[in-house]
Amino acid sequence: MRHSVIGFVASLAIAIWLAAGALAQPSPSPSQPPPSDQAAPTAAAEAPAPPTPVAETAQEIVVNPYGLSALWNAGDIIARGTLIALLIMSMGSWYVIITKLVEQFVLAQQARQAERTFWRAPSVRAGADALGRRNAFRTIVEDGLRAAEHRDGTLADQIDPETWIALSLQHASDAVSNRMQRGLAFLATVGSTAPFIGLFGTVWGIYHALTAIGIAGQASIDKVAGPVGEALIMTAMGLAVAVPAVLGYNWLIRRNKVALDRVRNFAADLVALLTGTARADSGRAMRSA
Repeated sequence: MRHSVIGFVASLAIAIWLAAGALAQPSPSPSQPPPSDQAAPTAAAEAPAPPTPVAETAQEIVVNPYGLSALWNAGDIIARGTLIALLIMSMGSWYVIITKLVEQFVLAQQARQAERTFWRAPSVRAGADALGRRNAFRTIVEDGLRAAEHRDGTLADQIDPETWIALSLQHASDAVSNRMQRGLAFLATVGSTAPFIGLFGTVWGIYHALTAIGIAGQASIDKVAGPVGEALIMTAMGLAVAVPAVLGYNWLIRRNKVALDRVRNFAADLVALLTGTARADSGRAMRSA
């Protein structure tokens, strides 16, 4: 009986202790905010995000602080002189190319006229008169006629008439050849020296750029890339001058060869014509004597 009372009292004490612990724990009041994991979305989360500004880089004009103008403004007399020399060489090359093309076209027209009119004329004099005043082939014919008729007791009379006529026409065709090749040496010079002039300008520009960077004490990429890039413009300009000059030189040499072959062939045919006429005239003179 005593053990039952003790067990009952212990059970009651445990129950009272649990009840007291439950009462001591504070219950959540209605005014308290819900837990953080169940909290309502914040105003910042509920508010719409501000629109992202549209990039307008495509409409913006980017001003390049480097380039040819900066190279000219920042360059010294040697850098500017190099640019001027390359510009003069380029202008001279294009002038020679254009003028030589015009001369070759005119000579081709004159060759066609000579082939069409001269060889159909009744005589050499009539064929020469049928050609234009400025026709190179008429000049050759006139020189041949003067050589055939020039017998006035001078030293030229001691040369065989056929040889004298051949030499005169050879000199006339050589004069045309020299006139057609005039200026081609300039193209060859520009094509071979322009890259080195541009390279000299690049080396000079890089030297001054590195000197300025060393004085400033800053070696960042924006301090190095700009001046070095400006200096490399010299090399690009040298190549831009040399490439058209070399291509134009090779092209004009080929076209000159074709045109001058027609001149030499005409002169050779004219030699045969004039020497045959001279032999016929000398034969008639001997028979009449």
